Amino acid sequence: MNKKNSLALFLIAVLGLALVWVIFLWQPATDKALKHTNLALSGKPVGGDFTVEIQDKDLSLKDLRGKVVVLYFGYTQCPDICPTSLALLTQALSQMSQEELAGVQSLFVSVDPDRDNVTRLKEYAAYFHPNIIGATAEKPVIDDIVKRYGAAYRMVKSNSAVGYLVDHSSYTYLIDKKGKLRKTLAHGTSPEIVLKEIRRLLAE
Repeated sequence: MNKKNSLALFLIAVLGLALVWVIFLWQPATDKALKHTNLALSGKPVGGDFTVEIQDKDLSLKDLRGKVVVLYFGYTQCPDICPTSLALLTQALSQMSQEELAGVQSLFVSVDPDRDNVTRLKEYAAYFHPNIIGATAEKPVIDDIVKRYGAAYRMVKSNSAVGYLVDHSSYTYLIDKKGKLRKTLAHGTSPEIVLKEIRRLLAE
């Protein structure tokens, strides 16, 4: 099987998993009067080390030294912004070789720890790409990480089936092999640009 056929089959598999997620796990908001807001950055991102919880263990940014880290804040019941951002990231990751992927770790950090436990986050991330790890922490820890990366979120009451929504900023943070924040990409950044920026850091 040539590389083109392998890539095509992989993309079909990814789209199939995404469809299963939409059908069985996605719980869209039914409160049509409420907009899901993409918040602006709360301040200048400075970055820094942090520790989050993943399946069966804690994971620190220090543990990922030597890898380019792609960091995104969101939550699993997000009706629109998170799936779009993760789908764009998946397109970028899917164009990378296995050697390149070995030098990259993507983290989806939930700002909704009351509903997003590590099991749910593992399942959610798996619908997009194997390189993406779902993580969370206790609220004070999340708030500290969010603040240092200039992100923002707020809980919004809703009459929807999910009970409440979380308005949040939607930026993708690229952290270099030494743990330093190097790039903040806005929501909707094309997969080509995401791929270019990741590869630039991999080459350093």
